[in-house]
Amino acid sequence: MLKLYSLLLPLLIPVVILHLLLRGLKNPDYFKRWGERFGFNDLTPDSPVIWVHAVSVGEARAAVPLINELLSRYPDISVLVTTMTPTGSAEVLRQLGGRVLHCYVPYDLSWSVKRFLDKLKPCLAVTLETELWPNIFNGCEQRGIPIVVANARMSESSMRGYLRFEKLTRVTLSKVSLIAAQSRADARRLRRMGAPKEIIAITGSIKFEIKLPASLREAAESLRRDFGSMRPVWIAASTHDDEEKQILVAFRELRRTYPDLLLLIVPRHPERFVPVAKISRRDGYKTVLRSELRGPVDDDIEVIIADSMGELLKLYAASDVAFVGGSLVPVGGHNVLEACAVGLPVIFGPHMHNFDEISQLTLDRHAGKQVETIPELVAAVATYLGDANLRFETGEKGKKLVLQNRGALERTSELILTLAENTCAGSEQAAAVKN
Repeated sequence: MLKLYSLLLPLLIPVVILHLLLRGLKNPDYFKRWGERFGFNDLTPDSPVIWVHAVSVGEARAAVPLINELLSRYPDISVLVTTMTPTGSAEVLRQLGGRVLHCYVPYDLSWSVKRFLDKLKPCLAVTLETELWPNIFNGCEQRGIPIVVANARMSESSMRGYLRFEKLTRVTLSKVSLIAAQSRADARRLRRMGAPKEIIAITGSIKFEIKLPASLREAAESLRRDFGSMRPVWIAASTHDDEEKQILVAFRELRRTYPDLLLLIVPRHPERFVPVAKISRRDGYKTVLRSELRGPVDDDIEVIIADSMGELLKLYAASDVAFVGGSLVPVGGHNVLEACAVGLPVIFGPHMHNFDEISQLTLDRHAGKQVETIPELVAAVATYLGDANLRFETGEKGKKLVLQNRGALERTSELILTLAENTCAGSEQAAAVKN
């Protein structure tokens, strides 16, 4: 099955090239660094390499505490972080800078994978969430490189997709050394897909490991003064195509009760910043990009499009209520825990299959609301805006939810570090690590 997969995959190269070209029309960064996507890079590590793969910006953020732990424990080992998207790449560079090696992950073509692994020779491979790549996993196994799937999650729909290619999925999972699953449900689905029971550990989600900067409160208070201390602020974060239109419809209705309401929209993908601003202006709202602001926001400004990277926590902390996107459209939702961590009531739509357990915990702990329709979204935002005590109590429940579910990082780190000790630090190449 793996041989057939390897033979057929190159036939998709024209489709891949077309995809990059189309994405590049919206985000020019997709035109750059194509060589890395085919296994070419100019990295020359002079020490053993632990390879951590984080697909995009969400996984990159989740990986940072784990990477920091690796860097702290093994200062003489190089950590290579790969991503698949420009936004993920930018997040790695913003948070980790020159402390790690970085490039795009190669496409799962056997020759691209061979070139990548032969050059960088990682002693351990860690992939975040559940990225199952048959040729990458096979190449690692052939070279004796242990593979860890960390913070593993597997929704029911994703499992069904993988089971359409059950033989290939089972072969791929057989090459994994360790799976650190977020929940019992994730572990159960992975076992149904063919993962051996003995390699699965339930560690919880490292997305609960949110470290708030010491300066966050002061920075958020300053930003809130710029927004207008007396204006209510609603933030819609990680939004997708067609979602902003629904949010703007809800916003129009909310302004009947809260005429001075300020809406912050944070599109998930940078290439959509300007198009979303155009949609908002077309709907008749006085709209500005966050990067255009210089000091206090004029009273007549109704919508701000947050086009700055790395500010989401501060924007949450400067708002009154949050909606987290990818959930009114069938994307599968995004992480609500950052909003919870700063004490913000969180609202999300019906499509949360990528965060089943986290969204259910949020509802069970009364830290937020799930809505199905635009009228329900309007009602939920209005409920929180209209009751300061409820807003505070809900926010405190969100903070408590995050605090009580920490510990996954420590559990996952210990498992990974044990493998690293046996492979990286135990190799002749890594003798310096022990010194």
